[in-house]
Amino acid sequence: MSNMLLACRRVTGPRARQTVALARYASASTKEKFRVLVIGAGSGGLTVANQIYNRFKAAGKPLNAGDVVVLDAADYHYYQPGWTLVGAGLGSKTDFRRPLASLFPPHITHVAENVKSFYPESSSVMTTSGRTISYDSLVVAAGLKINWDGIAGLPQALADPSSGVSSIYSYDTCSKVQHDIDALRSGNAIFTQPAGIIKCPGAPQKIMWMAWDRYQKSGRGNNIKIDFMNGMPSMFSVKKYSDALNALRIERGIGAEFQHNLVSIDVANKKATFKKEDGSTTDRDFTLLHVTPPMGPLDFIKGSPIADSAGWVEVDQATLRHVKPEFGNIFALGDCSSLPTSKTIAAITSQAPILTENLFSVMDTGKVSSAKYDGYTSCPLLTGYGELMLTEFKYGFVPKESFSKYLGDQTKRRRIFYHFKKDLFPWVYWSRMVDGKWFGPSGPFRPKFV
Repeated sequence: MSNMLLACRRVTGPRARQTVALARYASASTKEKFRVLVIGAGSGGLTVANQIYNRFKAAGKPLNAGDVVVLDAADYHYYQPGWTLVGAGLGSKTDFRRPLASLFPPHITHVAENVKSFYPESSSVMTTSGRTISYDSLVVAAGLKINWDGIAGLPQALADPSSGVSSIYSYDTCSKVQHDIDALRSGNAIFTQPAGIIKCPGAPQKIMWMAWDRYQKSGRGNNIKIDFMNGMPSMFSVKKYSDALNALRIERGIGAEFQHNLVSIDVANKKATFKKEDGSTTDRDFTLLHVTPPMGPLDFIKGSPIADSAGWVEVDQATLRHVKPEFGNIFALGDCSSLPTSKTIAAITSQAPILTENLFSVMDTGKVSSAKYDGYTSCPLLTGYGELMLTEFKYGFVPKESFSKYLGDQTKRRRIFYHFKKDLFPWVYWSRMVDGKWFGPSGPFRPKFV
């Protein structure tokens, strides 16, 4: 037995899991073919890797330890919804980060490399180090790209501690959000949202509502003007929730401009420039500027054989299997996929068991199962300290509410939903979801098709 494996016996807990992961990486460094290859160890990748292994085991056809491999070179795994809580002063950012290697169970192999190229015709990928890895089935769960350079002056503004510019969309900048909100005594506070696809499209206004509430509670409300500059045509994609949020905005005296995209920041003169729908621009003075940067597909996926014309992995919206028959052993979920629904962790909780069942069925019988994804996603939309509007919907932006039968219309802001977001969901994530034991609206119970 190797010294590394002997060392595993002398430690317990996360340290032991990390040591085991390192040992498995060393032993896997010469293995070039896997039953299931998962690209990305974020929320989707870890969840589905564990569910796939468990599904084969439940069917009495267990995979061998190491048959499922996850490729990701990151050092840490993040619970990204926690960054809004950090910006609102409800937690420390270190509460929402874990060493990635510590999250892998012994039967899932972790290879600390990233993918450079896809070769679906030979069922293989090439890593950034030049290594070729082959697979029977491929799951792409790589996330999306945040284009910090897409707004002129944004990277420099975020790096300047006195700029008043911040963003909840990264681990490195979410603490600056809290600092800037707390430090503001008077002036103009502007919160932005770009047009197009972003992670959790409710998040840009979550932090705005929390800032508004903080200013009211601290007696600064009359001295600070808040505006929501939104590249989209309305407050939210689902009309029912959008109407309720817009009414709340008006009630609270928050200004708004729609179809206004932030294109540049002038920190020296405290000006933000927005491009309007007609192509003209307008400048706005700011004291505090919270920025949601534009986002899009990852470069190594965009232009690859498995991507659609926009750069997302092109999968069937119901089965999550690639739409091209010749790539029938490829699946995708989460932010990198072409699924026409909001990109949230809540969506992944419903996508993962569907993908798992269909992948298992394809590997076992050559055909997909009857399991279909209906587009379910959710945005726990903080509207203040002690209140939250729990938006839930499916394809077509049709509400699909889990609690309305018991609690009534979910446009009503409730304290219990606030504690879901603040306390329950982070616990569920670390204790159940990344281990493949959480199934979204079905709660902790295993769906009938898993």
